[in-house]
Amino acid sequence: QVQLVESGGGLVQAGGSLRLSCAASGTSFSINPMGWYRQAPGQQRELVAVVRSGDSTNYADSVKGRFTISRGNAKNTVYLQMNSLKPADTAVYYCHGVLLGHVYWGQGTQVTVSS
Repeated sequence: QVQLVESGGGLVQAGGSLRLSCAASGTSFSINPMGWYRQAPGQQRELVAVVRSGDSTNYADSVKGRFTISRGNAKNTVYLQMNSLKPADTAVYYCHGVLLGHVYWGQGTQVTVSS
């Protein structure tokens, strides 16, 4: 059973930084793509950033220039470096991955940015 586990969320002041981590277990295959979504209260879940094979990346316009997604050295790990955080970035952040046509989600980690 494939599981994605996030860590690194928390409370930070506006302008601060956080780094989210996601590690997958339960498979020896490469999960691709991997990415991060977020969901704020009363809002739909939205794509934040995704990394694909060859390390191509895509970002939501709202985070371009502030967030960086990267793969870890360990297989099936992904990070999200978040800088210059804004209160509008407050949400539950979910790790996401696709393996053999199946979509997997982490349990989510809360990021709260205070003004």
